[in-house]
Amino acid sequence: MNNSVILCQQADLIPNSGICVQVQGEQIALFYLPQENPQVYAIGNWDPIGKANVLSRGIVGDLNTRLVVASPLYKQHFDLVNGECLEDADFCVPIYAVAIVADQVLLTQ
Repeated sequence: MNNSVILCQQADLIPNSGICVQVQGEQIALFYLPQENPQVYAIGNWDPIGKANVLSRGIVGDLNTRLVVASPLYKQHFDLVNGECLEDADFCVPIYAVAIVADQVLLTQ
């Protein structure tokens, strides 16, 4: 994986939860879902509705077979695969390609 950026170690991840990492001034919310394939998902940490960097603190789950995180502010659900807000299609968050390789979590640009 050329041009990959190491975000953290796999040991830094919390199963079925999120953490926040910063890359070039941008906050990224990483979610580790060990029972899923892939096991790690990354979206922007900025909640565009609540206007705060909080998505990494949200609760992850499954709504109608879609993997989501619920914002801790107003509870909107953001799809972990495509960044869409399920309650309001006018809002979305950026998604990032990530992978676990040799116990490192990589941003795969």
